[in-house]
Amino acid sequence: MPLAMLHSCQTLNTDFNSERVKDVGIIGFDFYFPLTFVEQSDLEKYYGVSEGKYTIGLGQERMAFTGDREDVNSMALTAVKRLMDSSKISYLDIGRIEVGTESIVDKSKSVKTVLMQLFEEHGNTDIEGVMSINACYGGTAALFNSVAWVESSAWDGRFALVVTSDIAVYDHGNARPTGGAGAVALLIGPNAPLVLNTVRASHMKNTYDFYKPVFSSEYPQVNGAQSISCYYDALDKCYSRFIDKAGSSTGKKYNVDSFDYFVFHSPFSKLVQKSFGRLVYNDMIRSEQFANDELEKMSDKELEKKMIHISKQKFSEKVLPSTFASKNLGNSYTSSIFFGLISLLAMEDPVDKDIVLFSYGSGLTSSMYWLTCKKSMKRWVDSSAFFKRFSNRLRQTPEEFEYALSLREKLIKTPHSYHPISSIDLLDFQTFYLDHIDSEYKRVYTLKSSQI
Repeated sequence: MPLAMLHSCQTLNTDFNSERVKDVGIIGFDFYFPLTFVEQSDLEKYYGVSEGKYTIGLGQERMAFTGDREDVNSMALTAVKRLMDSSKISYLDIGRIEVGTESIVDKSKSVKTVLMQLFEEHGNTDIEGVMSINACYGGTAALFNSVAWVESSAWDGRFALVVTSDIAVYDHGNARPTGGAGAVALLIGPNAPLVLNTVRASHMKNTYDFYKPVFSSEYPQVNGAQSISCYYDALDKCYSRFIDKAGSSTGKKYNVDSFDYFVFHSPFSKLVQKSFGRLVYNDMIRSEQFANDELEKMSDKELEKKMIHISKQKFSEKVLPSTFASKNLGNSYTSSIFFGLISLLAMEDPVDKDIVLFSYGSGLTSSMYWLTCKKSMKRWVDSSAFFKRFSNRLRQTPEEFEYALSLREKLIKTPHSYHPISSIDLLDFQTFYLDHIDSEYKRVYTLKSSQI
């Protein structure tokens, strides 16, 4: 390298206090989801299923989707650029980037390396971190890793970024309406408004409830009933351990009423409502005074309905505010848990409130953890134009949705020398998109610089 170029590689002057920093957590956020969506009620008619099967049975209203112009790399690029623009933080001030995804487009080259093009332009190549993969859980692993780095002796005084990006698509059948898409970027550092508490619990196990062994297809191998069973089992185990650990750390007794809000990984919203009812039932069982012959004699389905009814008011207060994005986007895999958190921040201003999050990834990995909101996050909600972005989307027909997925199938099956067909008119202003894949399998991304 010529000496004249060395100045461009200089990193931030990092004079900082070597003592362990406090209140490490989420400082800010931004996000991205495709402009295009389809109404679940339209899909009910198109697929010839009973009215309410998706809107009531799944609890879903709309589903985000995209064609062959976008992938996890392009969406992650857009989310990170938005966060860097809105935060006004220098690209030199980022010292770690952790990515969570399950929608990889390369078995070796990580999404993080693609994101580096944004930082190279500003002379910053001194950035740790790579990518975490396990179904929908990778973003939580990225968050834990980033917070641990800031709290460690290796921290150099700079911020970390947690980035999640996924496109959820399913083959024809019952699971097809449970897709979605989206990306989230979180700014991590000390003195944060959203602080990660030290109490958390995990449950990890070897299962085959959902997996992607076919590299020539985006579609997973999924056993829906088994996946839900695994989700519930992980929830029960994480909650029991979480409550015990919280009690051990403070000497208090904890239950659902001890916390202000709950955010769940959301494959579909009805599962979230059932899951919260399950936590309330767990509390009842743990109670020394519990004795309910009526509940004990019920079948699983009867008990599930009964607990939804019993927990209805608490669900409306503690969980419903976090479900807005999932109802309108569908399942965004690794981004789902953070879209739930952002929904809560947009619907409420939970200052001095405690938030419990449950993260699940098939296969399986799961964790329950605790955030405390010490300062308002309204500035970030406003700068991200949360509700406006949803209202500005483009409604598409089921036929257009099916066509978009057929283009994605073509993209996956043509890994080189490919030029996307989807129109860039369906992309928002300042959105990265896949321009083409060259003859050497290299993906080239372009920023849409003019407004629709």
